Amino acid sequence: MDKTVMSQDGHRRCAWSAVASDELEPYHDREWGFPVDDDQRLFEKISLEGFQAGLSWRTILAKRERFRVAFAGFDFYRVAAFDERDVARLLEDAGIVRHRGKIEAVINNARRAVEMVEREGSLAAYFWGFEPPGGEVAVPQSVSTSPTSIALSKDLKKRGWKFVGPTTVFAFMQAMGLINDHAEGCFVRPRVDEARRVFSRPR
Repeated sequence: MDKTVMSQDGHRRCAWSAVASDELEPYHDREWGFPVDDDQRLFEKISLEGFQAGLSWRTILAKRERFRVAFAGFDFYRVAAFDERDVARLLEDAGIVRHRGKIEAVINNARRAVEMVEREGSLAAYFWGFEPPGGEVAVPQSVSTSPTSIALSKDLKKRGWKFVGPTTVFAFMQAMGLINDHAEGCFVRPRVDEARRVFSRPR
């Protein structure tokens, strides 16, 4: 099954990125799947994937800038200091997803992220330690979990993280470049392959 579409600019893209949106196409072309080793971006993404649970990524992406303002740019050291007053403030913010459990999960996860940096050196070193072996990677966009996403989810939960189920974690892995899940034929796929080839895995 062909999972790419031709866009108005003549590029063949992953089909999901063609949904009418001012944000989706640039996100697909410039961000999704390119490897990331910045701790703050990694924390932002896993937080937003938690907010996406039960919703569409298009919805979250449209609110991303407001999320960044509301959560101090996803600086997890600052978010770790949030208290009940911040929870109340966030529940009143119409620009984000006002779900108490998800809001409290981000604050909890920020505290766990601080602990992880102390133990592992960086979030990047931890997450890239779960880069799956090549033999595990499925046909692009054919699965929503993997043995590695299940293992990573279990380990995060054991460390006290919340809203990090295997599907959420797999979406995080796709987005942050731990795998290249752009469809075969998508013009971005070879660009991501090259970016992953020259990427220095954090240790």
